[in-house]
Formats: sequence, C-alpha cells, structure tokens
Amino acid sequence: MATKEIAASPGPQSIPAVSAAPDYSRPLAIVTTLFFMWGFLTCLNDILVPHLKSIFDLSYTRVMLVQFAFFSAYFLFSVPWSKIVNTIGYQRTMVIGLLTMALGSCLFLPAASAASYPLFLTALIILAAGITGLQVAANPYVVVLGTPETASSRLDLTQAFNSLGTTIAPKIGGLLILSAAPLAIEEMRQLAPQALHAYRVHEAASVKMPYTVIGAALVLLAVLIGTFKLPTIEAVARRAGEKVNDSIWNHPNLVLGAIGIFSYVGAEVSIGSFLVNYFGLPEIAGFSAKTAAGFVSFYWGGAMAGRFLGAGLLRRFKPGSLLALCAILAATLVTTSMLLGGHTAMWTILAVGLFNSIMFPTIFSLGVAELGPLTGNGSGILNMAIVGGAILPVIQGFIADKVGIHHAFILPVICYLYILFYGVHGSKPNSERYARA
Repeated sequence: MATKEIAASPGPQSIPAVSAAPDYSRPLAIVTTLFFMWGFLTCLNDILVPHLKSIFDLSYTRVMLVQFAFFSAYFLFSVPWSKIVNTIGYQRTMVIGLLTMALGSCLFLPAASAASYPLFLTALIILAAGITGLQVAANPYVVVLGTPETASSRLDLTQAFNSLGTTIAPKIGGLLILSAAPLAIEEMRQLAPQALHAYRVHEAASVKMPYTVIGAALVLLAVLIGTFKLPTIEAVARRAGEKVNDSIWNHPNLVLGAIGIFSYVGAEVSIGSFLVNYFGLPEIAGFSAKTAAGFVSFYWGGAMAGRFLGAGLLRRFKPGSLLALCAILAATLVTTSMLLGGHTAMWTILAVGLFNSIMFPTIFSLGVAELGPLTGNGSGILNMAIVGGAILPVIQGFIADKVGIHHAFILPVICYLYILFYGVHGSKPNSERYARA
C-alpha cells in the first residue's frame, strides 16, 4: 500500500511529517461512530424483510428485493462517491453521506403512510446511497490513519463497532417493528380491498417512530463530524496530471479480492435475511417473528466478538491464513445446520457470525495491498463488490421458494469455499505471487 501523509490541519497547505508518530486515537474514535450507525441501519433490514413479507404477502424472491435495493446502491454509487471524495475530501463526504442517510430515513414516513412497497424500496436505495458514501470515505481513511502494518487490525477494530450496531439493531427493531402479531396469509386474502389497505397502513406505521429518531440522530452526527477537525489525508500518492504506469488489472489480489467481498457480503446478508423465517419453521424452533428477531442478535453479536478478538489475532497471525481458517469453520457450520434440525440447526447457523467477523476487513486490506497510487481506485472496486449483498440474497430467495429455506443455505457454503481459496492463494500480492523461489 502506498504511504500517505496525514496533515494535522484541514487547511490546503501540506504539513511535513514529523518523526514522532502522531496520535490518531481521537479522530479514529469519531470515525468509528459512523461504522456503528451504518451497521445498525444495515441490520434493520433483517427485521424489515419478515415485516414487509407479512404486510404485502410477498414471496421470498420478491421480499429479497429489500436487500437487492439496498446493496445495489454500492454498485451504483461507489464510483460517484469516490469522485466526490477526490473533489471535497473525506470529512465533507462523510457529512454529505450522513445527510443523505437522514433523507432516506425520513422517506420511510410517506412509504408507511401510503403502505407502498415501491416507496419502501426507494427509501432504502437513498438510505444505502448515503451509507455507500460513508463506506467509500471511512474505510480507506481508517486504513491510512496509522501504519500500513496494522491496517488490517485497525480496520477490524472499527468494524467491531459496526458489528455492535448490527447486534443491537435486531433487538430494538424486533421490539418496535415486530411488536404486533400479523394476520395469517389466509386471513389477509379474505379482506376486502379497502380493509386490506387499512390493515397494511396500520402495520406499516410501526416503522415511523424508529426511522424518525434515526433520521434526527443522523443529522446530529453530521453536525458533529462537520465541526470536528479531522486530520486531512493529502493527495495520496497520485498527483493531478501524473501518469501511472500500472493498472488495477495487474494486481490479482485486488481482482480476486473483489470477488471475495462479493461472496462474503452476499453470504452474510443471505444468512441474516432468512434467520427470522428460518427460526419460525416447526422443524427448527417454531418461534414467532418477534422472538426469532431477538435471536438474530446472537448472529451479529458473534461477528462483534470475533472482530474484537480478531484485532489482536491479526497482529499475531498471517491474515490470509486466519481468513482461510474462518472460511472453513463457517462453511462447516452452515452445512451442519442444513443437515440437522431443531435447536442444533439454529445455534450452528448463529455461530457462523463469529467466523464472518474478520472477513471484510481482512479481504479489504489484502485486496489493496501493494497498489501504490492505485489504492483509491482499488478501494472503489472493492466497495462496488458489496453489491453481492443485493444479488445473492435474491438468488437464495429463489432457491428457498423452490426447495425451502432449510436447504437454500447451500449458496453461502459455496461463497465460503471461494473465500477459503482467496485466503490460501488469491490474496497473495505481486511481491509474493511472482517472487523467485
């Protein structure tokens, strides 16, 4: 990775680096709040999926449009956001991203009032567009906010607070959004059109208060980020008009890493999206939606615990090897859940979260290794690959409609097998890949 200068002041003039290592603990703590917020909002989708499915009587394929709309934003907006970062800087991009998220949150109010599934999807796209801006700005910012040797560990630690948000969200979302027991599908289909619309408006109203509070919190956080003086990342390694005799396609660790991000995010989101419905199956646990939502927190809580542990482990062990081990264990747990039933199947699928933990920060840091002046472009490619969270859940929804939820988890198993390959071989940078024996 290219070495980057970080100035102590946000002014236009570059301040020469000093010999003493600067203390970036305060700006790192401020930026970490962003990781918490987008984790919280992303995981609320796992509560919206069963809620909207019951309100609008949707198939698994159609309800997975929630995740498709949300994660498609990464593919659509990552490159535009990277251009915004280059124009106005990382800090201002974070502020605009937060305000965009606030706008998306506010759009949940008219969507609920109209009981319109397309409006819900529109609100999710705008919300996710804002989160994409935060990802594009915050992930590389954390990577360069310190020494390259500890980049994986540092990004893993901030991602742990992202997982804190994903752990809390199902509990709060379950209490506020899934508080009322929905009508059975047969009962809904017997309602007159006006009565059905009134029922949907009443049920959809449960999202108004949570997303109103979230919108207000996002505006306050935007003010906080905007007024805090974050260190400025100077013109990375590439200057205007400078030609770089290299291409991102010459770095297999980046190209294969993008497929790794696609696979990881797709697997993680696919599993999380189906947990409430999975735990409701009589052969698994037979839980109500509200009870099942509480157990989803164990999945994301495992990811949080694993990331706090991983921050230390990644300083002791080779990141690629640790990634491969986690992929093996995750694939084994998902397969076990598919082959068994009852609470054993429930707890084995929940335990997957622990081994998901280090995957994103490790793949991301390995993917941008040794890119030099192409690091910014590589970061944009990796963020675009988060679109796996849009595509793979829809595919798993289609499989679930055909063969049932229990056996639809074969898709995440395939994803983890690819991540195993990436950790063992695909993640090697060019200095290792082409080194003479």
